[in-house]
Amino acid sequence: MSQAFAHEEVVVRRGSRSGLPLIVAIHSRTLGPAVGGCRLRRYDTWQDGLADALRLSEAMTYKAAVAGLDFGGGKTVIALDKDTELTADLRLAALEDLGELIASLQGSYRTGPDIGTGPDDMVILRRFSPYAHCAPVEHGGTGDSGGPTAAGVLAALHAGARHVFGDASCADRTVVVSGFGSVGSGIAAGLAAEGAHVVVSDVDPARKKAASESGYRWVEPGQALSAPADIFVPAAVGGVLSGATVPRLAAPLVVGPANNQLTEESVADALAGRGIVWIPDYVAGAGGIVYALSRESEHYGHEAAQKRVAGIGATVTHILDLARSTGVTPQRAARQIAEARLVSAAS
Repeated sequence: MSQAFAHEEVVVRRGSRSGLPLIVAIHSRTLGPAVGGCRLRRYDTWQDGLADALRLSEAMTYKAAVAGLDFGGGKTVIALDKDTELTADLRLAALEDLGELIASLQGSYRTGPDIGTGPDDMVILRRFSPYAHCAPVEHGGTGDSGGPTAAGVLAALHAGARHVFGDASCADRTVVVSGFGSVGSGIAAGLAAEGAHVVVSDVDPARKKAASESGYRWVEPGQALSAPADIFVPAAVGGVLSGATVPRLAAPLVVGPANNQLTEESVADALAGRGIVWIPDYVAGAGGIVYALSRESEHYGHEAAQKRVAGIGATVTHILDLARSTGVTPQRAARQIAEARLVSAAS
């Protein structure tokens, strides 16, 4: 039996300048124009890039819906194979190809930075279409979304701590932050400022020095999951939580911005079975998109947009209260909230 196709629209195009596969997956426009970042990375095959775009665009639908945004879910992937050298000229050509593609969608899809792209790349896309968010401030955007993303995670983390420990404060709690990039370092700094014992990990050993200089303890990536902690923060790549890794988790609360943390839906049940509270990644990691869209599309001021990001904490409390009262996982509770919005908008 064939499986129903869940996405509204998927465009796969060979760039006329770059020759690279360009993929724009639009999962839903039920709540409004689809939004989702532009990912430029290597895949074994372009079909793997397509699978990534399909999965991530669906997650964006739920991220926007749970966050209360009037936008749908999408994703862009520019797929490189393992043998392609990404020169400056090729990168520019690929972005120009993508700019034309986004312009052809006439505002029904809007993008921003993701893995492999940044604010400066959005300037190139904006030569073709205004629908590229998080360009540098001097180019009319809101710049790097790392700060708002970290702020949203901290709001989610405090709500989770209140639910699990009875106190939102992280003072004297041990928190392992797995991934010490721009978002992970922002989360670590926020936690340290309130008196948490911060332990960090990253696959890049060069970041160990920066962690030490900030006063954080370092743990090797292979030991991060099992390191004694009150809270585990996945802030790097996805797929970190699986049937094999859940038994190794030491922390009773898991909340972080990494996309697609679960290798499959059943892992949410495995976490609950161990008494571990997991805040869905698409809820905890929504701060960047909430801030950017509030400022650039809905014309909120800075403070009003920040307040909206802080509202992620109230959303997490609502999800955890619903999960507790109905006996479902936080993952299922978040889905119920998102699906209720989508059904209401479609009716």
